[in-house]
Amino acid sequence: MAKILSLDDLIYNEEREKEKKELEGLYDLIIPPGTPSTIIYDVVEEFDLEPVNREVTVNIVESDKRELLALRGKLDIIREAEKFLYEELDAWVNSDY
Repeated sequence: MAKILSLDDLIYNEEREKEKKELEGLYDLIIPPGTPSTIIYDVVEEFDLEPVNREVTVNIVESDKRELLALRGKLDIIREAEKFLYEELDAWVNSDY
């Protein structure tokens, strides 16, 4: 028996296609859990990235899905932001605080 499409199915498909087009060319930088909020704010302000929630599979003891913070933007900016983030984290870890 063939499935009959409803109006809701068509609207849902249009919304998904619109979301895909909006995300074209954008990449996410996953923020490691435990990153100080001051560093996150600095990265967002410095590179004008959009904070978003991302559901990611995390393998600690067993696999489970967690919602993590990610920063979204164009690839070249994400690469610069990633470098900046890890430099800031390194400085924070190696500080005397």
